[in-house]
Amino acid sequence: MKLYKITAGLFVMIFCSAILSAAPSRELNKKALEEIKSSLQMDGTTRALINAVTNNDIKSLVLNRELVNKNNEVFNVSTDVEGITNQKSTGRCWMFAGLNIMRPTARNKFNLKSFEFSQSYLFFWDKLEKSNMFLEAIIETRDRPVDDRELQVLLKDPAADGGWWNYVVNLIEKYGVVPKEVMPETENSSKSKMMNKALETMVRQYAVELRVMAKAGKKETDLRTRKMEMLKNVYRLLVMHLGLPPDEFSWRYEDKDKNIVEKKYTPLQFYQEAVGFDLNQYVTILDYPVYPYYQHYQIDYCRNMPDKADMDFINLDMGQIKAYTLKSLLDKEPVWFAADAGWQMERDNGIMEDGIYDYQSLYSFEEKMTKAERVQYQVSIPNHAMVFVAADTADGQATKWKVENSWGADLGDKGYWTMYNNWFDKYVFTVIINKKYLPEKVLAILQTKPKTLPAWDPLRNSMP
Repeated sequence: MKLYKITAGLFVMIFCSAILSAAPSRELNKKALEEIKSSLQMDGTTRALINAVTNNDIKSLVLNRELVNKNNEVFNVSTDVEGITNQKSTGRCWMFAGLNIMRPTARNKFNLKSFEFSQSYLFFWDKLEKSNMFLEAIIETRDRPVDDRELQVLLKDPAADGGWWNYVVNLIEKYGVVPKEVMPETENSSKSKMMNKALETMVRQYAVELRVMAKAGKKETDLRTRKMEMLKNVYRLLVMHLGLPPDEFSWRYEDKDKNIVEKKYTPLQFYQEAVGFDLNQYVTILDYPVYPYYQHYQIDYCRNMPDKADMDFINLDMGQIKAYTLKSLLDKEPVWFAADAGWQMERDNGIMEDGIYDYQSLYSFEEKMTKAERVQYQVSIPNHAMVFVAADTADGQATKWKVENSWGADLGDKGYWTMYNNWFDKYVFTVIINKKYLPEKVLAILQTKPKTLPAWDPLRNSMP
């Protein structure tokens, strides 16, 4: 009996050892590495691919010539567009797109061949407002530990270039707009990296000071008094980099009929005359399949001013988003939108079509994630804002879309891009639609109390 127990024990030990030795390793041990290495067959095809990839730009290798050859820039529905803007080395696409949808109105009102608003002017005030917003958030969260999740989100990008449509509305309603020649671009408005580094270092240091003051028992009024002194230094820094924004200005121009016109304005007066329509009539609509459709959402700390509401949106399926976008274009109204400007945008010809780059054939890897999964696993986010200015239709449905970008006239078709529906479905997230194009059932959603999404939601952190 005793011999049987020993033999059985040995059997169990040997059996378990065999199972453990056959199980996949947690680490890349010698056996695992040998298995991985041996999986690569160095045949002629593989060697040719290695030579091609190591000696060439990847996109030139995977460019789908069949899709390039069938592309065309003919559109049977169009708005009034003229001229391409260039945000250069900055993250101001949301601002450029916002001002670009207003340019046709201003150009027609002043009878001009071309016109451009000053992006540098709004950029200045956006930076000052974001700095104030950040410092106010620091005061609000002063009792939290520094590793608090929401506080860490705020500290990550305290005054970044990016923004949303509601940021455009907030700025213009408060500060108005001016022609580009009144406050032109500077080196640092066109290339904002070093300015941002200085500004964000400054306000983060101020965040430390405010939290130290709060810990020492200083009252909230004391913190805000000190904040005002801090903002004076922020203002000085911005003037040094961007110039001094005007309180009023005299604008002299020549219209298409050769008439010379000169008039004085404040920036708000100029907005009322140049544009005049109510920006609050525009609604933010998203295809955000992470959450249920036909609901109203709001994102915490998604604003550039502390006294304004956070960005809210109606979540709708892509079919409705396309229908309302087309309806706007048919009425000759351009549409602001935000998308994932990722690796399926062909720049030389300006083609936005899923599959324009055939990565699958090169890498033997097929991307199968849903749109929701791509967001949740940080593959895809709306990181760039542009404007729909035209569409091509068949049987009442759009087959492709013309896009006004803000990357200058050297890319795409003289700055314009052609977007196909499969790209629209996969990479477009946000559109801004005038309420007059939306049915009552959609507008009713806007009247419901929004569900709040946290500040760390991927959508807020994308900020195109």
